[in-house]
Amino acid sequence: MSRPRAILFDWDNTLVDSWGTIHDALRHCFVAMGREPWSLAEVKARTRLSLMEAFPPLFGERWREARQHYLDRFTAIHLATITPLAGAEAMLEALAASTIPLGVVSNKTGRHLRREVEHFGWTPRFARVVGAGDAAADKPAAAPVLMALDAAGAAPGPDVWYVGDTAMDMECAAAAGCAGVLLHTELASEAGLARFPPALRFADCAALATYIKAL
Repeated sequence: MSRPRAILFDWDNTLVDSWGTIHDALRHCFVAMGREPWSLAEVKARTRLSLMEAFPPLFGERWREARQHYLDRFTAIHLATITPLAGAEAMLEALAASTIPLGVVSNKTGRHLRREVEHFGWTPRFARVVGAGDAAADKPAAAPVLMALDAAGAAPGPDVWYVGDTAMDMECAAAAGCAGVLLHTELASEAGLARFPPALRFADCAALATYIKAL
């Protein structure tokens, strides 16, 4: 493949490890709502959509109450519990030095997402950080990707990468007319990937950085 004109990243399990935080907040929410909490494995398997899309089917008319329980707990703990994934910071440093425009597109609530990016000191590296609720629709719709690309001054195309860890990320890339790049492949559904195959796969951040350096 040719050198990408721009690269957008998913956030959770692509650049940072926040599964413990999400599991804790969901457990707090489920208990408050009188529901049996999910195990960590269940959280990893079922957590893809934004809260606005995921909670109404789970909690019915009480979904806003459940969302507030989740957000209260998440807000209290997330900056103390999330960590960068191995090699993520070095990869972002290398990409920033290459002058490729970068951005983030996530289904995490926008204000929490931007606080986390700022917490790691990464805000200056991204042209735009787009979270759930920022665009007209959340992933896998194309809207948040197009919003981030507009800020980066790049039009969508096969030489624009959207990097994520799930089949839904690959679906989002396809919807926006970009190349889907799969990173950290352990949670990706092969059935989903058959529908939206990634253009490239990388086991970790270091492998992706090495590949781009060689282009």
